[in-house]
Amino acid sequence: MDPVMVTLGILLVGVLVVVGGILALKLHPFLALVLGALAVGALTPQNAIDRHLLEKEQIPIASHADDTLTLKGGLKNGLRPGSRLLLLQSADSFAPYEEVAELEIVSADEKQSVVQFAGAEAPASLGPQALVITPEAARRAFTQARQSVPARVARGFGNTSANIGILIAMASIVGKCLLDSGAADRIVRFALRLLGERGAPLAFLTSGFVLAIPVFFDTVFYLMIPLGKALRTRTGRNYLLYVLTIVAGGTMAHSLVPPTPGPLYAAEALNVDLGVMIIAGGIVGLFSSFSGFMFASYMNRRMDVPLRETPDFSMQDLIAAAERDDRELPPIWLSLLPILLPVVLIGGQAFVGLYADSLSPALVSLLATLGDKNIALLLAAAIALVTLMWQKGASLGELQPAVQNAIASAGSIILITSAGGAFGGVLQQTGVATLIQDLPAASPPMVVTLAFLVTMAIRTAQGSATVAMITAVGILGGLASSGELGFHPVYLALAIGCGSKPVAWMNDSGFWVISKMSGMTEGEMLRTVTPMSVIMGVTGLIVTAAGAFAFPTLGL
Repeated sequence: MDPVMVTLGILLVGVLVVVGGILALKLHPFLALVLGALAVGALTPQNAIDRHLLEKEQIPIASHADDTLTLKGGLKNGLRPGSRLLLLQSADSFAPYEEVAELEIVSADEKQSVVQFAGAEAPASLGPQALVITPEAARRAFTQARQSVPARVARGFGNTSANIGILIAMASIVGKCLLDSGAADRIVRFALRLLGERGAPLAFLTSGFVLAIPVFFDTVFYLMIPLGKALRTRTGRNYLLYVLTIVAGGTMAHSLVPPTPGPLYAAEALNVDLGVMIIAGGIVGLFSSFSGFMFASYMNRRMDVPLRETPDFSMQDLIAAAERDDRELPPIWLSLLPILLPVVLIGGQAFVGLYADSLSPALVSLLATLGDKNIALLLAAAIALVTLMWQKGASLGELQPAVQNAIASAGSIILITSAGGAFGGVLQQTGVATLIQDLPAASPPMVVTLAFLVTMAIRTAQGSATVAMITAVGILGGLASSGELGFHPVYLALAIGCGSKPVAWMNDSGFWVISKMSGMTEGEMLRTVTPMSVIMGVTGLIVTAAGAFAFPTLGL
């Protein structure tokens, strides 16, 4: 059977198991992703698994001249003069790799090494399906390839959890403390006072964006909608504008700026520096959110949504929450510190390397330690806990319930995201990246558009933005890991994030959170929130494609 059709069939089965399990069988996303991973792992041919794991271990070839090869790897990669390597070749993109020669390293510096053919005549040319690998790496790849399907799924689950588990847990603690201490409320009120009543929609937009960086979107909306309702009671107008600007700010940060789970997973899986992802996601997210702001302003002039009672809160409760005394809230600098500190520390890592030669080694080491993603989020969580203790006058023991609730909430997200990592890992073992390996040569905008469309289709079908991002990374992640992408992988991560926005409709839990908490009807939601999700996603795609075309390598 045609290996291309086999690979496409396996891919289709995996996506159907995940999407069908969530939609038809009403399975929890964790179970659906694990079942999808097991199904794909069981159907994948052994040869495809061998190829994928060998290619992950390869040492890239920089050039071939006469009887020598120059490799993109040197002393810092453990390559020493006198060591032996293997040259493997394959007849085509799906055939098995076979050993064709043994190589010897004759010289090496920190980043490159030069090898010669040991006891064999050098081939006149190397085909596109050639790779160099150490004997130890080849044995390791074959050993892993012959593990059972559950063992391979568990390995992918564990690797993903190791990369993101601490980050999600700490981000959840930060979010919980911001809410309980009143710091989140302070940020929103500060923005409202800074911009005034006429600038309230912009205040909601910016506050929603900032708060959604460490806090899940649903929670941000729960926090901010009472303020929007209270402002509507005072002004008597613009309720739809307030609702839509809260959504426009919060939902874009949710899919583009770590440490929220979707963009965090995409950055880790695509080997994107977290600082680069935060900065780039923030830029694209602001463009997308502003397009949502423009659409919200347009719709606010065309239709009026009345303020309605909702079953969760009475109008009196909402107004009382919005009129909470400012003296009960922490100062603005302390409220913003747990959010901005990790952004500065992690984002700063993207620039430290540029000036490392002009800084002392001790300072570089300190900045590298503080800029480590886990350390930065741990510091943010510690500051958030201290803020809550100071505001509530509580001891560490009295904070235990808040921490337990935060970790319990994070646990579910960690399970889903790690299961997604396992699913993505076995999808890549099918060789799905080979099916789209010619796209990078066509144009970067074409690749990011493909990533956007794949993610949008999955999001529209099953509703969850995070699950859509995880699944799309599994399908497209091989492009980044193969080194053949042709542009910085952050653009691929951004395109996937933007594709997770359209189309928000009835199968999305966030759709119902917005509807029930705001009092908007399903018809009003479909006329406003649904098209806004498309506009923001497409705007993000345009900005991402333009960046990939104009600055493909980001100067790195």
